[in-house]
Amino acid sequence: MKKKVLALASCLMAAAIMVTGCSGSSSSSSSASASASASSAEAAAPAGSVDKIRLATGGTSGTYYAFGGVVAQSLSDATGISFDVQSTGASKANIGLVADGEVDMAIVQNDVMDYAYNGTDLFSGEKTEGFSSMAACYAEVCQIIANPASGISSVADLKGKRVSVGDAGSGVEFNAKQILEAYGVTFDDIEKQNLSFGDSANAMKDGKIDAFFCTAGAPTTAVMELSTTNDIIVLSVDGAEAEKLIEEHPFYTLYTIPANTYTGMEEDATTVAVKATFIVSNDLPEDTVYSLTKALFENKEDIEAGHAKGAELDTTYAVEGVSVPFHPGAEKYFKEIGVME
Repeated sequence: MKKKVLALASCLMAAAIMVTGCSGSSSSSSSASASASASSAEAAAPAGSVDKIRLATGGTSGTYYAFGGVVAQSLSDATGISFDVQSTGASKANIGLVADGEVDMAIVQNDVMDYAYNGTDLFSGEKTEGFSSMAACYAEVCQIIANPASGISSVADLKGKRVSVGDAGSGVEFNAKQILEAYGVTFDDIEKQNLSFGDSANAMKDGKIDAFFCTAGAPTTAVMELSTTNDIIVLSVDGAEAEKLIEEHPFYTLYTIPANTYTGMEEDATTVAVKATFIVSNDLPEDTVYSLTKALFENKEDIEAGHAKGAELDTTYAVEGVSVPFHPGAEKYFKEIGVME
């Protein structure tokens, strides 16, 4: 099993290189098939379940795509359901894809799905239905990467600088807006650019931007690659500003990025984080979602073997701080194991 998961991770990395090279953008639409059939009766898909799950992830240089692919392979091996792993524009786009019936399952930020469910902020006037929570998986760290040669040492120093705040309409863009506002800085105070993680890293390499926001599991591939060729600084979000941010937006939690996470990072950086969460279509049968949720946690070891974020899978963490109602299948599993009443 571990060999299969590791093999898939290698294939996804290769696919990411090909997609980026052909399109010039890490958020271009692509699809990597993660299909597998189990040979034993135990791995057969439960009666009444679907045969295939279309899973929306994120840009090919981000954590969503790599983690989603590894999870898809593990769930496929465990349930007998095949997966079609798709590269997308991440959280906001993924919620729309699920709501429109174009995919069955997706990874999103827990703050963005809250906006969608309640019709606020990024989804102001666009209350979205048709999706439910399945499980929160790992911390999505709000990372602010800066070029030390630009004279930046704090978030407040971003004023007047060239800053990428993620794809337009993405959860990252809204994280950037909220964090900057906690420091008394608005988008009008910076030279705002909307670039994907990969494009942001390349723009910094080329001296076209001074800093960029990246909300993803740390370490993030695009930042890792950048730090091997360029000096970087990871800015902290802490103190009174962090307290203000969390008070106004309770879905944030404090998070420490350890020293040496990236090349040349000599000290810990305190920042905030949200949660990478699997959502599913309300149209998926209860038994299918139950089987997927159960397989996600019962195969943690195999998922961890293929991606480091698998180590953060925890059933208690999976249900905490999730504001959107759980799918009946997921709820059945969490009540069965005693982490939900």
